Amino acid sequence: MPRSPLPPRDGISATSLRAPGGRATHAKNHLPVPDTIGDWLREEFPAAPVDDIERLLAQSGAEAGRLCDITGRPVAWDDPVEPGGFYFFHRPVPPEARIPFEISVVCEDEDLLVVDKPHFLASTPNGRFVRESVVTRARQDFDQPDLVAIHRLDRVTAGLLILSKRPETRGRYQRLFQDRKVTKTYRALAPLPPENLDFPLLRESRLIKPPGGRQVREVEGEPNAISRIRLLGTVEPPRRGETTSDAIAEYELEPLTGKTHQLRVHMNALGLPILGDPVYPIDREPDPYDFDSPLQLLAAAIAFDDPLTGRPRRFDTALRLDPGRFHPRSAGTR
Repeated sequence: MPRSPLPPRDGISATSLRAPGGRATHAKNHLPVPDTIGDWLREEFPAAPVDDIERLLAQSGAEAGRLCDITGRPVAWDDPVEPGGFYFFHRPVPPEARIPFEISVVCEDEDLLVVDKPHFLASTPNGRFVRESVVTRARQDFDQPDLVAIHRLDRVTAGLLILSKRPETRGRYQRLFQDRKVTKTYRALAPLPPENLDFPLLRESRLIKPPGGRQVREVEGEPNAISRIRLLGTVEPPRRGETTSDAIAEYELEPLTGKTHQLRVHMNALGLPILGDPVYPIDREPDPYDFDSPLQLLAAAIAFDDPLTGRPRRFDTALRLDPGRFHPRSAGTR
């Protein structure tokens, strides 16, 4: 998709629409092209009141020029539709209650901004959280409208997140993650393992996410997810009258593939659910504004050879896990 001619508003990118028709392959290139922009929008949004569509195409007043073509030129109701053309506008985004945790800068250069993302703050605008995301906040806080996250980090996971500052070099850094040329190391707190588990170990399995659920599941079949897991040691020994299974241990986790929830699923499958996990082994469907039990999973280090200079680079988080907030006996039920 081409770059939007509209700059972000309040840190939020413009929404794009693609018209039917055209020669390029896309989902609507086989559809007939309406005569005018107004006709097209009425077909595109059949449930929308005509007044809302007219406001989108207003040519005067505060709403003027909300919908524009790829050159940034505002379009009007009676303008012809460019077959297969891209159009852009800023959709209304309602206020969101603030997530009461802040991002912190780990490193910054001409091309990258590396931050520590707190638990509970989304990495990118998505679903319920648009304003309350690292990308939206950072664009505003640092006055850098071109910031884009170049990899994923779950909302409930804390730690390192890399943002690209410049579109000109963004693709080369994104390619590192796509080609698995980045080493990502996580730390996690979970119950101490039984004696029959030997570490370090490699967990290989096939993961799928069934429709309509949040849990990713291990199934039979060729593995598509691989994690290296290392036991670092006990951080909280058993209390008086408890067994070793009541102790808290720290683990180093390295995902060799990038499947959704991969580390959380693999740890749970070993009988070692990560403390504070709201989805594994039981999806408790927590309120996203319940901050009592942060997931004890931390993106601790990221290393790669810089595609622009060839030099090795490594970033380390300044955040720490908190064993004092949990006890293994309640890890699966809180």
